[in-house]
Amino acid sequence: MHLLSKLTLSFLTILLYSLLPVSTMAAEGSSGPTSLDMITSPAAIFCIIIFIVAYAFVMAEEFTHFRKSKPVILAATLIWVIIAYVASQDPNIGAKWAETQFRHVVLEFAELFFFLFVAMAYVNALTERRMFDALCAWLSNNNFSYKKIFLISGVIAFFLSPIADNLTTALILGTVVMVAGRGNKAFIVPGLINIVVAANAGGAFSPFGDITTLMVWQRGFVSFFDFFAIFVPSVVNYVVPAAIMYFAIPNEVPKGDGKKVTILPGGKVIAFLGILTITLTVTGHNVLHMPPILGMMFGLGMLGTYGYFLKTRYPDKNKFDIFVITGRAEWDTLLFFYGILVAVGGLASLGYLKLISDDMYVTLGATYANVLVGILSAIIDNIPIVYAVLTAHPAMDMGQWLLITLTAGTGGSLLSIGSAAGVALMGQARGVYTFFAHLKWAWAILLGYAACIVVHLWMNAHLFDLVPLER
Repeated sequence: MHLLSKLTLSFLTILLYSLLPVSTMAAEGSSGPTSLDMITSPAAIFCIIIFIVAYAFVMAEEFTHFRKSKPVILAATLIWVIIAYVASQDPNIGAKWAETQFRHVVLEFAELFFFLFVAMAYVNALTERRMFDALCAWLSNNNFSYKKIFLISGVIAFFLSPIADNLTTALILGTVVMVAGRGNKAFIVPGLINIVVAANAGGAFSPFGDITTLMVWQRGFVSFFDFFAIFVPSVVNYVVPAAIMYFAIPNEVPKGDGKKVTILPGGKVIAFLGILTITLTVTGHNVLHMPPILGMMFGLGMLGTYGYFLKTRYPDKNKFDIFVITGRAEWDTLLFFYGILVAVGGLASLGYLKLISDDMYVTLGATYANVLVGILSAIIDNIPIVYAVLTAHPAMDMGQWLLITLTAGTGGSLLSIGSAAGVALMGQARGVYTFFAHLKWAWAILLGYAACIVVHLWMNAHLFDLVPLER
């Protein structure tokens, strides 16, 4: 038999076995089981294979140019089709069970989607009004030395990331380093690494700085102001490698390109509206106990309304169109989140995530498990890892939830492929900032990673062994 025929037959055999109704109830609720205890069944194993294959395509995106959202959306759909079929064949569960579980996962994604959608709209609006271009021009045309640009760009990245997210921050300040460096690899490489570390560290102590912190906040495991307990550990995570790399920066003064950038009308007002949106979102969540999506969508309404006045006041030039702005959202990223969250939600309904709380967190202990999550996030995207932990919901106190937020947010800095910021800058500085160029400084970043964990365990010792926040 030809190899192709054998593979086809094997695939069909696995598929047929995967559709057999094999499931038992794991945890009963008023509307049936919350998950199926079928992790060793052919159906569940087939779902795992689908997810692994899809994620392999995600990791190979840089080489294949096959957008990461496409394989995970296909995988998520196939996984839930299998789950729905298996559930429908069991009279104790029924097809409605899968529908209910799927709707729950989609609702979680919807809250995350609209939050990110509005955040991207504000970032794109500020970009269109040339606010970030003005920042780049200021940094590159003030006769700062390479060492000073290294320090200033890192500090700005650290404090901009909690508001604008680590990916946007890295792209903005990466441009500054590239323009200022003008082919000086001795400055560009550590300068870009510094921005990646700073952006990831800054995003760790704010729900607006990273997807993982946003998910932890939205789930209610940590309140908004409690995140600031890891501010100092985040600073340590950034400062340690920055201090080491500082001595490798050339002590020269580059020449700027002399370009002057004028902020378009309304730029500063939009920045104010963005800050107001964040304030209203946090207030609504903490005081009224409403989902963050409410405040964010109100912010989108404010942006659209102000955009109308901008368009009518300046009809001939520099037209501001809210629908053009929102059309520039990172749709591949948003759809990737859909595929990942829905696929991981499907694996959770099969009972796999129970292994995380039972094996990983019970066997290793919460502290070692959370440190391991950070290291794994340097290899695998931190979003599915943290979402898996959130869905498994292991018994942890406030200190541990802050620890996983810290490690998942900063662990991706260990490798250039470990965070969206690093991947984006590899594309921006292709051939200069590479995987191995970053790896050269991995030891310094690892020192910062270890130091921030030690500082958190010491400074926030009072947050451990406390009753966790109610969800």
